[in-house]
Amino acid sequence: MRGRKHSDPSYYGTERIGAVLWRTAPPVMLALLIQSLYNIVDSFFVGRYSEAGLTALSVIAPIQWIVTALAVGTGVGVNTQMSRQYAGGREEKAQETAGTGVLLSLIMWLLFSVLSVILLPPFIRSSASDADAVAYGISYGMIVCVGSIGLFVESIFTKVHQAEGNMVLPMVAQVAGALCNVVLDPILIFGLGPIPEMGVAGAAYATICGQILAAVITGIGGFRRPPRLRTMIDAAKAIFHYGYPSILMQSLYTVYVVVLNLILAGFSDEAVTVLGLYYKIQTFFFIPLNGLQTCIVPIISYNYAATHYDRVRQTVRYAVGITAVFMALGTLCFELFPTELLGLFSRSEAVFSIGRTALRIIGLSFVPATFSFMMPVFFQAIGQGAPSVLLALSRQIFCLIPIFYGFSLLGLDYTWIAFPAAEIITGSIGIVLYLWQIRQWRRMFGYEG
Repeated sequence: MRGRKHSDPSYYGTERIGAVLWRTAPPVMLALLIQSLYNIVDSFFVGRYSEAGLTALSVIAPIQWIVTALAVGTGVGVNTQMSRQYAGGREEKAQETAGTGVLLSLIMWLLFSVLSVILLPPFIRSSASDADAVAYGISYGMIVCVGSIGLFVESIFTKVHQAEGNMVLPMVAQVAGALCNVVLDPILIFGLGPIPEMGVAGAAYATICGQILAAVITGIGGFRRPPRLRTMIDAAKAIFHYGYPSILMQSLYTVYVVVLNLILAGFSDEAVTVLGLYYKIQTFFFIPLNGLQTCIVPIISYNYAATHYDRVRQTVRYAVGITAVFMALGTLCFELFPTELLGLFSRSEAVFSIGRTALRIIGLSFVPATFSFMMPVFFQAIGQGAPSVLLALSRQIFCLIPIFYGFSLLGLDYTWIAFPAAEIITGSIGIVLYLWQIRQWRRMFGYEG
């Protein structure tokens, strides 16, 4: 079977869970670490080019999350459906799912590009007051949105490899793409030799070059031809059935960050910058969490389809335990070194003053986030989108925005309390729903785990 010469998803159901995670998680985490360098490196160099450019990147970040939500969420749907089909011995159907995902990614890229050209300028003008920040935001945003084809197709190719048990090639692709971005960033931003200074636009061009390179590498062995139309329609329905919770969860980042930016803009542009920097800094500390989210989807999906409920629960236990340890370390870093973390990107005393308080309060949310992030992925992997969506809405819309707005009436320093409060509330709901699901399995199937 094409694409399976060097990998076999059947080990998801046979090897010890700890061994499976040890084999799959490190490459994914390394890939995420490298991938996070895209925005981190952009911010590092752009921050030294212009503070207004740094604000522009903070404003445009929610739009980039929409791209990621559509691309990665569709990939998750492909991953989940392929894993279930492999567990049922339907290998041909798994390949049809992969081919459908490739075509869907191209369609979504085209639609998103058209909408970006129309809607991006007014969005940026509503989110920043500084004229230079607006100009930089439009320039950077147009390039990364219209040029996002590499991100869309790479997300599908990567999930095809991961569904088949191959975590190494996606890691290699992410490393190559990030190195490409790192090398090109200073060259294109500041200019070198015959290459003219492009400023903030240069950071955007560096980003899409890295994404395209990653897409080319993962396309080796990850590309599948789309099946016939009728089969493709059925496959697309399944992909979005399993992928829409992930798309929604990640898209909600855009909704709530846009709202939070509007609230923070009432205080200062520096407050908006701090929120944007927080999301860039936290990517490092959330890598174990995001990596394990990626790894447990095919493991849980495979074992759930094979009715190995004990292995499903073991997977969740391992993932939560490992993540909680790393998140506790993240909390310590935010409490002890907030100025140093902010100093990686900004030299503004106003940003430091606001950011020190923000990071110390937000850092308290990291350990509770273990549960509010992992529980939606668990329900998504077993094909139950409703609890997954409920948890995402609870965390980002029902809790975070109202609490953030309420505390903003008391003052800027109080707004950040919304982050730990939202994680604690959502994590608690997630644990209750998870335990209820376990009891359902015990009652319906005699599961004793």
